[in-house]
Amino acid sequence: MTQQCPPFFLILLQISLCLISSAELPANPPTKLRFATFNASLNRATHGQLQQDLGSATDPQCRQVAEIIQRVRPDVLLINEFDYDAGEVAADCFQKHYLEVSQNNLPPIQYRYRFLAPVNTGLPSGRDLNGDGKSNGPADAFGFGQFPGQFGMLVLSRYPIQTEEVRTFQHFLWKDMPNARQPRNQDGSLFYQAETMKHLRLSSKSHWDIPLQLEKGTIHFLVAHPTPPVFDGTEDRNGCRNHDEIRLLADYVRPQHSQYLVDDQGRAGGLSPGSLFVIAGDMNADPYDGDGLDQAARQLTRHPLIHREMVPSSLGGQQAATQGKANKKHQGKASHDTADFPDQLPGNLRVDYVLASKTLQPLAAGVYWPQTDQEGTQLIKASDHRLVWLDVVNIAPR
Repeated sequence: MTQQCPPFFLILLQISLCLISSAELPANPPTKLRFATFNASLNRATHGQLQQDLGSATDPQCRQVAEIIQRVRPDVLLINEFDYDAGEVAADCFQKHYLEVSQNNLPPIQYRYRFLAPVNTGLPSGRDLNGDGKSNGPADAFGFGQFPGQFGMLVLSRYPIQTEEVRTFQHFLWKDMPNARQPRNQDGSLFYQAETMKHLRLSSKSHWDIPLQLEKGTIHFLVAHPTPPVFDGTEDRNGCRNHDEIRLLADYVRPQHSQYLVDDQGRAGGLSPGSLFVIAGDMNADPYDGDGLDQAARQLTRHPLIHREMVPSSLGGQQAATQGKANKKHQGKASHDTADFPDQLPGNLRVDYVLASKTLQPLAAGVYWPQTDQEGTQLIKASDHRLVWLDVVNIAPR
């Protein structure tokens, strides 16, 4: 007669088998959070024109931009060169008539939260900033622009924005940055007079710290759009400004370097140690090529607190570099390029970035730049920049 095991032995055996079985199962992949930046070239030559174009719901360029966004489907998105209007009419129309409407049979995409604010472009400074003897041109504004708000910024998010905690640096003065790279004439004298520097703002658009409220914490979305380091003279005023606009971001995330910063609300300093952040924007600077001063972009791409291993890339960018000319002389990888600039000069460059702090875990990254024989390649004519995205581990799984 076979002896039966007592019931508690059976229970222990079942528990042991369950533990062994669970250990052999693969772990569930972590949920992701996708950040993106896109200089969509949704700027217009006159104030109000973008609102009119978006109000029609049939603008070809706006539909192409929306389709790219629907294809990539970022959770948090910065759009550069989106003309600002205080009533948010353009943003309303873009979301309602384009993003929330299927483009080419793609699923619509909705963003419950957004942030936009005034920028320095087109805002008169009342001073002759380009040295042409006049003080009322687009280059004499605090940031180059034909009207206030041109080339503005728009942030769209599926996650709540801690609106009361948003920090902006639209009014921060260039002179208040220690050891700023002030432009100089060929004889070594300062290009800007001391009286001008008393009023000259650093940010050509603005710098924003947008805290995103997640279930288990906060991620700071740090965005900007520095001026191009060209369209100036031997004094390199735009190159110097581009460098220092990028430096502001680099300093902001390092507590020991950010004490000098004061935001538009009067709060001093930068991020707290260990903060989670993602930096995004069209920095108008390539780490290796182009006209940036001292490879200004490397202030971010080689930053000790920023992941550098995962670089967004595309096969389309690699293919486009076969156009030759300036591209042949580039040191950076063509697959990392994010903008299709004239082949003569400067050639295609990596100027658009989504960079995660080392306190976040990146999962994947890419540039929306299809090859010429791939689906969606016709969309890239919407802008000379490409949408860049980065996935990180989501600290608040949904």
